[in-house]
This record gives sequence, C-alpha cells and structure tokens, in this order.
Amino acid sequence: MTDFPDFIARYEDMVYTTAYRLLGRAAEAEDASAEAFLKAFERYDSLKDDPRAGAWLKTVVTNQCLNHLSRHRARWKLFSELGTDDAPFDAPEPAAPTRDYTDAELEAAVAALPEHQRVPLALFHFSELAYEDIARELGVSLAKVKSDIFRARAALRRALEGA
Repeated sequence: MTDFPDFIARYEDMVYTTAYRLLGRAAEAEDASAEAFLKAFERYDSLKDDPRAGAWLKTVVTNQCLNHLSRHRARWKLFSELGTDDAPFDAPEPAAPTRDYTDAELEAAVAALPEHQRVPLALFHFSELAYEDIARELGVSLAKVKSDIFRARAALRRALEGA
C-alpha cells in the first residue's frame, strides 16, 4: 500500500508530459495534470493497488485536455471546413532525420506546432490512437486528421533540420 504523494510521484511525469503534448502550454498542462490527480484522489482507494492506474490516469488527463480544447474549438471550425487539401497521403515519408535529437529539442518542436496539428500528432504518436479514433475524439473528418498529421510531421522536420 502506498500513500497518495508516492502515487503522484510515480505518475506525475507521464501525466504532465501527456497534457503538455496535447495542450502545448506549461500552465495549461499543469492545470490538466492537477485536475487528473484530483480525480485520482477521489478514487484513490480503488486505484492505489490497481496495476492499471497509470493507464486510467493517462485516459483521464487525455480527456481533460480534449475537453479543454473543445471549449476553444471555434477557431478549429475554419480548418475543419476546408476539407481535404493537397496533402499526399499515399506519398512516401521523407527520409529519416540526419541526426538524433534530444528530448528537449523534440518537445520544443512539438510545442511550437499549431494546436490543430499538435493535438492529432500527439494523440497518434504518444497516445497511440488510430486515425479514426482521433477524428471521432476531435469531431473532425478523417481526411483532416491525416492532413494535419502529415503537415505536422513536415513542420517538425523543417523545424528540427533548421535547429
């Protein structure tokens, strides 16, 4: 049996990193993390010895972030209505980066992406959701998800190669 501060210490990096990747702002990620841990505190008796507590927390913080973003979705509407652009989904991925990047460089490059690209990219790569699930979660078309992820990857490559 562990106490709640130990529980927080065990999961705080994962929870914060998940929130930061989705929200892209430290203050908002801290708020989402705090809210997730408040929910965990309310259910601590059932979570403290549960081996699935980490997965539960990751789901809670992801949902917190998506709810936060949905409150600010008005600016996304324009992008969603643009439909499918000229993103070549069947085009081969560009060559691998020419050097390895530090976690800090990658995190900074991801955080610098526009929200409409950062969120689907984070959900796909870091939360390992399928394109269809991301489209459903964000309330946008599958084509938009694919387009935004494609463009986010291209923007990351440009940012990292220019670093």
